[in-house]
Amino acid sequence: MPLRDPSRWWSAVLAVVGGLLTWTAFPDLGWWYAAAPGIALLFLAMRRDSARWNALLGWLWGLAFFLPLLTWADDAVGVVPWVALSVAEAGFVALFGAAWSWARRGEAVWRRGSLQLVVFVVLWVAVEELRGMWPFGGFPWGRLAFSQADSPALALARLGGAPLVSAAVAAAGAAFALALLAARRFALLPVLGRVGLAVGLVVVGLLVPMGTRAEDGTLTVGAVQGNVSEPGLHAFDNRREVLDNHLAGTYALLDQVEPGDLDVVLWPENGTDIDPEVNAEAAADIDAAAQAVGAPMLIGTIQYPETGGRYNTSILWEPGDGPVAWYSKQRPAPFAEYIPLRDLVRPFSSAVDLVQNDMLAGTEPGVVPLESERLGRTVRLGAVICFEVAYDGIVREAVREGAEVLVVQTNNASFGYSAESTQQLAMARVRAVELGRATVQVSTVGVSAVISPNGTVAQDTELFTPDQLVARLPLRQSHTPAAALGAWPSGVVGALAVVMTVAGAAGAWRVRRADRPEPAA
Repeated sequence: MPLRDPSRWWSAVLAVVGGLLTWTAFPDLGWWYAAAPGIALLFLAMRRDSARWNALLGWLWGLAFFLPLLTWADDAVGVVPWVALSVAEAGFVALFGAAWSWARRGEAVWRRGSLQLVVFVVLWVAVEELRGMWPFGGFPWGRLAFSQADSPALALARLGGAPLVSAAVAAAGAAFALALLAARRFALLPVLGRVGLAVGLVVVGLLVPMGTRAEDGTLTVGAVQGNVSEPGLHAFDNRREVLDNHLAGTYALLDQVEPGDLDVVLWPENGTDIDPEVNAEAAADIDAAAQAVGAPMLIGTIQYPETGGRYNTSILWEPGDGPVAWYSKQRPAPFAEYIPLRDLVRPFSSAVDLVQNDMLAGTEPGVVPLESERLGRTVRLGAVICFEVAYDGIVREAVREGAEVLVVQTNNASFGYSAESTQQLAMARVRAVELGRATVQVSTVGVSAVISPNGTVAQDTELFTPDQLVARLPLRQSHTPAAALGAWPSGVVGALAVVMTVAGAAGAWRVRRADRPEPAA
């Protein structure tokens, strides 16, 4: 198979196989080592100079990647929204293909493989960042970093967050591709050097120190996975049943602990869709459970303000006192929790009318103050609701505002037995390492898990089973380099991507296409 100048047919095959290979790196398969080779095939496919052709190849790679990755959207809302979302996300890879074609046309980049690697990586990470912000607040699902929860490269998140992990994987892929091109010329030293670089970019994470010890005491938590009677969109038709399941799970914690042993009990998103601040019966039942275990409870519920709309809210409930602190989800999911362009979208899917009351965005950081009698101080819980775990800024802001542990409250009932829950768990593991915080993912139906600050899963549950987890979490207040840097790396990468693309395109205008040399191998 020609690698140096593949035919258009072979280029398309390489792109599709590369997308599928990269998908296998993500849960449930979780073959993290397949991500870099999948990127290498995309690099090799895009050897031709045409920006339009490389955009098409990027789109094909994106379809082969996103369609299987996002099958859970089909389970939740149907075929048309699933395909539409996959096509839209693939469009960002098409944008990358066009930008890569323009950026490498500058003579310096065109002649040097090392510069091609740098430009390729910068553009890839910049496009990942872009699709995590736009449109409708973005959709970061499928970033290369989220495939590396079991990889040595995960430790790099501590230094530069998800962007650095994605950069390492993309660079490893480009290095593999350049090694294959050098092998075609029987250039042994370049082959060994580039393979060594690719491997080194992944294993270098083993050298990153990973602090996990408690810095200011520990917090004993109980997490309740209440379960629902049937998977799918109608799982919450019987709201009282779901509330009862989580109440029963709270009492079941007493099989593992004595009353007063827990510092806080964690319920998932939608643990009760009956607002206990409005419904007296729900309030009485929740307070009785809290008093029985002798601990405050962090409860996921839905609030309906008088002005209209609804909030996806986490309430801290003190036994005998009721609600004392709140956090409302800042990033509702478009086309799921609220419907933009409703009239335009309705002809393509009647599922939009299942959302009759659009969700409103919260405006405060995800920090919930917990008064701990045992510790004699206020412990700040970092509250993250469902898909918010995919957004760097939301989780990072909670830690920068003082969160000592992270709690990811989620409701995965609508996604059936798909990989959505395990994909979300992989993101929570990245956040634990990136921000140096013990993390609990608590779901209505699973997968719920306790994650150490080094990303290790200490406990987890099965899908669609009632279960409870009890864990002692180290409280940490120090900031990792990634937390301290904040959004600066993403901003720098975005600016570099624009400069590289414009400079490459401008440089190419001075040289006729027929006069351009072969790209460097």
